Amino acid sequence: MIQKAILLCLALVASVGTLSAQKCDLVLRGRVLHLENNLPIEAAYVWLSESATGVATDANGNFVLKNLCPGPQTIQITFIGHKEIKQSIVLNSGTSNLTFKMEEEAVALSGVEVHGHREVVQTTTAVSSLYGEALIQVRGENLGESLKRLAGVTTFSTGSTISKPVIHGLHSNRILILNNGIRLEGQQWGAEHAPEIDPFLADELTVIKGAETVRFGPEAMGGVILVNPAPLPTSKKQVTELNLIGNSNGRSGNVAVAHSGGSGKIVGLGYRIQGSTKRAGNIQSPNYFQGNTGLSETSLSSSLGYSTDKLGTEAYYSFFTTELGILSDAHTGNLSDLLKIIENGAPFSNAEFTYSLINPKQVVTHHLGKIKAHYHLNPSWKLNFQYGFQSNHRQEYDKRRGDLNARPSLDLELFTNTAELFLDHNLKSHWTGSIGLHLIQQANSNVPGTGVTPLIPNYDLVNGGIYLLEKYQKGPLELEGGLRYDYRSLSTSRYLGNRLQEKTLTYQNGSAFVGGLYQINPKLAFTSNLGTAWRPPNVNELFSQGLHHGAAAVELGDTQLISEKSIKWVNSLEFESKKTTLELTAYANQIRDYIYLNPTGETFVSLRGTFNVYEYLQADAFFYGLDLSGTYSFSKQFNGYAKGSIIRAKNTEANSYFPFIPSDRMDWGLSYSFGKHADNDNNRITLSQVLVAQQSREPDFDLSPAPPGYALVNLGFSKKIKVGANGLRISVQANNLLNTEYKEYMNRFRYFTADMGRNLQLKLNYQF
Repeated sequence: MIQKAILLCLALVASVGTLSAQKCDLVLRGRVLHLENNLPIEAAYVWLSESATGVATDANGNFVLKNLCPGPQTIQITFIGHKEIKQSIVLNSGTSNLTFKMEEEAVALSGVEVHGHREVVQTTTAVSSLYGEALIQVRGENLGESLKRLAGVTTFSTGSTISKPVIHGLHSNRILILNNGIRLEGQQWGAEHAPEIDPFLADELTVIKGAETVRFGPEAMGGVILVNPAPLPTSKKQVTELNLIGNSNGRSGNVAVAHSGGSGKIVGLGYRIQGSTKRAGNIQSPNYFQGNTGLSETSLSSSLGYSTDKLGTEAYYSFFTTELGILSDAHTGNLSDLLKIIENGAPFSNAEFTYSLINPKQVVTHHLGKIKAHYHLNPSWKLNFQYGFQSNHRQEYDKRRGDLNARPSLDLELFTNTAELFLDHNLKSHWTGSIGLHLIQQANSNVPGTGVTPLIPNYDLVNGGIYLLEKYQKGPLELEGGLRYDYRSLSTSRYLGNRLQEKTLTYQNGSAFVGGLYQINPKLAFTSNLGTAWRPPNVNELFSQGLHHGAAAVELGDTQLISEKSIKWVNSLEFESKKTTLELTAYANQIRDYIYLNPTGETFVSLRGTFNVYEYLQADAFFYGLDLSGTYSFSKQFNGYAKGSIIRAKNTEANSYFPFIPSDRMDWGLSYSFGKHADNDNNRITLSQVLVAQQSREPDFDLSPAPPGYALVNLGFSKKIKVGANGLRISVQANNLLNTEYKEYMNRFRYFTADMGRNLQLKLNYQF
């Protein structure tokens, strides 16, 4: 008996010694994602029963649990509206990395709103977004100006009212814009053709900076811009948002209203209607008004959707129309006047303020309709279909004599049909992917009666593409790759004099990419993406033969141009801590047979005036650069931010530089938050400065030297006050506070005028 007691004591001592020697220093890292669309789940709760410890996931779905003991554990993950995950794991030495995917389930909880589906592009390339308070701050600006808040994004403008987004030096037909999932198709080839879209319809603006031709086709070789509305609500709750905006410069007014809600009788049924209107007069530079630079704009959109556990459908329609003036002084009467105004660098006319528009001007109308549906074949497989129809009517008016002045000099109608059928899989074994078929059909025609030889011919275009995407995710690691093949046919016809010219061209090519993301630790992540891309020449690059009225220039195409082919490597490092966020993106883009519009130095004289002549050329190019953005919280009240970009673009054949490449720039600022909730964005004062260097890397010839660099000071104030049961946001913004006179190198009208002077802006945003 005594011997048994001694042995038992020895065994207890040994076991205690073993436990005391055991090191509880293991770390468990992982991610929690939606099973349906692979989106991260924020605020899911992760609990280890044996260790009696838990943590909530961050905005990227990541979690980390430290000081864990080896051995079996039971992990539980809960999140409202999703099925609970409960499974056994065994912790070993080192760090464990796990990925969990939560499946939605129907729940009926008071105060919880269930939203419909919104497709999200998942990519390992660099992505930047505007949403929430940051998006409210840019309300009332056009798409290009709004996206300038993001590092690496600038604009290519024609005057103060027309701007196109530029991503890493590329724009127009190299940038794809998705309006609620449908590729926006207008006459985007023109430098002065702004995107026909109202940013007010967006709940989020996202820029993908890598080559995305595998997902979207050739026009995405320079990047993608996603204009995403909020998901349609499916509960009875209704929300109305009102925006009122006024600007001192141009004396413009902007009104936008959006209303969304769901049905109380039909579960899963939701709708949204939205509309806006804008009117502005002549823009003012610091020392003079710019004649004929006003605009009027109207936009409407509506959505209706129905969602169940397995089925989702949506119908969408948007209408956009604008009439905008083109700077009168850009159209000169003879060569002497043209040379004088370029030498003077400012208009000779003594314009006054007016809302009236005269020739030259543009009138553009755009209709977009779409239907889409998806069906969950099972929890892992989803079938998707989307069809879109677009009608774009563009009229450009020039200064003409007599009755001809009322006729457009350029009158184009473009009809586009797009269809996409794709199958998504989202397996619990860490694999997700898609295989799909994408079709585009376009018909573009010149409306008779202009009395002018059309700048571009009538054409029919058909493009078919098939693609495959696959992604592997486990813990902090994501790996993805994709392949795509496209075939395009372009048939053109037009009369030059009395002779009919017809031509059919075909293009085909493949594209591919590989990428990865690694969450080094909860604060630091690294992404890398290497992709090939291609873009066939557009119809204007091939066939332009005349005066482009809106651009006030003669453009000459070349039917011998061949497809651009590129390979782009994008690397991004993201750091986020309690006080600091930092994102650094480096990229290199080699483009063979890059197509660009080059000034010839010649002029064209006609009865309608004297115009500079440009021609489309082709050469090998190398683009590379850096984007940097970051924030730092000095305290709960004081915060700072900085962002900047550097880009280099070289003609490697001629050892020279390309025209219209953004110069180095930086934007930095300090903000002070005040009030009871000093740690939020609702009540703050912001002082910022934009610094832009002179473009020293100019082409061999330009109409005038690049303008000097400049610095602009901006001051902003925003406050949220309670009105009834809701909050009213009031903001006042002073842009170019010191009324600095400057010229932006990326403005095609810098030869004739300075940019906009001081502008005071008042914004009211109210939700009820």
